[in-house]
Amino acid sequence: MQLPHHIDGRRPLSAAVVKALDAFIDKIEDAPADTIPVLEVTGFPEPGHPDLPEIATVNKWERVLRRLERLDRPTVAVVRGDYGGIAVEALLATDLRVAATDACLHLPAGPRGVWPGMGLYRLANQVGFARIRRSILFGGTISVTEALARNIVDEVSDDVAAATAAAVALLETAVGQDVAVCRQLMLDATTTTFEEALGRHLAACDRLLRQDPAGEVADAAAVR
Repeated sequence: MQLPHHIDGRRPLSAAVVKALDAFIDKIEDAPADTIPVLEVTGFPEPGHPDLPEIATVNKWERVLRRLERLDRPTVAVVRGDYGGIAVEALLATDLRVAATDACLHLPAGPRGVWPGMGLYRLANQVGFARIRRSILFGGTISVTEALARNIVDEVSDDVAAATAAAVALLETAVGQDVAVCRQLMLDATTTTFEEALGRHLAACDRLLRQDPAGEVADAAAVR
């Protein structure tokens, strides 16, 4: 089952935007285990938009995106048309991304160029510095073909609704498999040494080995 939430990239970042996404995450956490959050991201800010957020709002936005990124279930983004601003930043915090054939990415930007938020951090980690460097430093758009080649999106479809339904059906089978743990291990992989990562991976393996068929963690003494 999918539960949608719309992120409108035309809107400036505000306390209301942060509150809405925070409330959506609350709803997801209280929903049945097979509920998959689906972010519908569209729109990009008009050039020279005068409404700039306060740094406290930026901090809260980054924290709620991190909360989305650490959900204990897989997340999906659906992209249509031109998208930028907060829409791109939300997209980069999801696991699986389906794009329409008319999708076109506009890097989050302000009057002084590309916005130096954590979207840059996620792009560099997910795409690679060399593959995204020119777009970040000099701006410009990224076509859906380029976005697919750079793994910014995972699938391009003429029928986004059908592709999204298929993705949700697939991801429903991943519920209960410590999605959040595996995601975090991958996120840490680019910044953690082998020795530091080993203990975390062993702990994750131990947790998986101690799960019963229903996905509940068994008592360690009972396993022994």
